[in-house]
Amino acid sequence: MSERIIHSYQILDQLRLPHGLYLASSSKDYHYVWLRDSFYMSLPYLEQNNHLYEMTYHRILDLFREYEWKLDIHTVQRPKEQWEYIHSRYSASDVREIDAPWGHAQHDAIGAILWGIGIGQQKGKKIIRDKKDHEIVQKLVGYLGCAHYWEDEDNGMWEEWREVHSSSVGACVAGLQAVKDIIFVPGEWIKKGKQTLGNLFPCESSDRPFDLAQLSLIFPYRVLVREEAEVIVNQVEMHLLRERGVIRYKGDSYYSTVEQEGRHHDLSFYYGTEAEWTFGLPWLALCHLELGNIEIANHYIKQTENVMLSDGSLPELYLAKSATYNSNTPLGWGSAMYILAKERYERII
Repeated sequence: MSERIIHSYQILDQLRLPHGLYLASSSKDYHYVWLRDSFYMSLPYLEQNNHLYEMTYHRILDLFREYEWKLDIHTVQRPKEQWEYIHSRYSASDVREIDAPWGHAQHDAIGAILWGIGIGQQKGKKIIRDKKDHEIVQKLVGYLGCAHYWEDEDNGMWEEWREVHSSSVGACVAGLQAVKDIIFVPGEWIKKGKQTLGNLFPCESSDRPFDLAQLSLIFPYRVLVREEAEVIVNQVEMHLLRERGVIRYKGDSYYSTVEQEGRHHDLSFYYGTEAEWTFGLPWLALCHLELGNIEIANHYIKQTENVMLSDGSLPELYLAKSATYNSNTPLGWGSAMYILAKERYERII
């Protein structure tokens, strides 16, 4: 095992909390548990026999047991207000909802958890412990159906303004397909999601013709056929790839070099000033591995290693055209993506 892989696993170990979920980063701003981050940070353990993968999902299922009353409401009554949606961000130690305004409508996070449960079961991991876990998974499916995820505007992977996002719809399609042999999933709900994906393709949303989040449709979810996946990868490489990472979308104001001017301007105001997210590099590597482009994948793995810090950590992002990185370092999601890409590449060669 290479030194960089060892360091990356050590970072995940440091960010894993005793209950099994993960801090997104050790920084003050990210001292929370996100369902999405825990999902991606657990993926390196999917093929391992150390029970760390199961530990993460057991705590997530316990979380949903604690908020089962909310699931009970929104399997019959479509959520409308932000606070009504199943939250994606929780306090670190006791895993409780954060009582603050937030973009809580994040269907991709629920789709991700369903996918992680279903794939874990398929890999022989005992994710579903008892009848209550089974009921919770059934209610999560009911929640997505009640919300009409295929047409409900959500805050998406980047937790910003509400639109119908292809990355959110795709995560739900993949999640529902992954658990359909465990619990009852109406086929119509999957069909409607696929129809929305077809209608949106190749765009992420009405405001974003291309977005880093769309790579999730290729890895891990595999909801696109090869020709579609190639289009998405080409779009990201042509429009979003930068020297030290991948910008999330054109006009992203988060950590833009003109963010001090406010984040309310038209997207075009921020063109050329967008932050470069390091995990986009191993994510592109993983997508090329899906497509069988082994040497291109290796190029992105090496590029990832070039933007690592001396301790093997990956910053969340670098400021545009700069070697300056932000305080959310290390970002566990990035370390996990690097592990996944590097280990898969080494298995192939």
